[in-house]
Amino acid sequence: MEPYQIRVVEEKKELDQKLLRLRKFFEGKNFQLVEPDEQARMRRQEVIMTDYSNILAERINAFT
Repeated sequence: MEPYQIRVVEEKKELDQKLLRLRKFFEGKNFQLVEPDEQARMRRQEVIMTDYSNILAERINAFT
């Protein structure tokens, strides 16, 4: 792989780890303590991060 391709793979890996942690936070008790407006922003963030991850996956699949 080219250096930039390796960076894209690493970027997706890091993003997916953050996304997993965010989703786990949603399932915990502390999420219920967060103000509703902030909960909504976090949910929007999760949607955008998912889209971003999917785009990175498409790019990685195109490398082959």
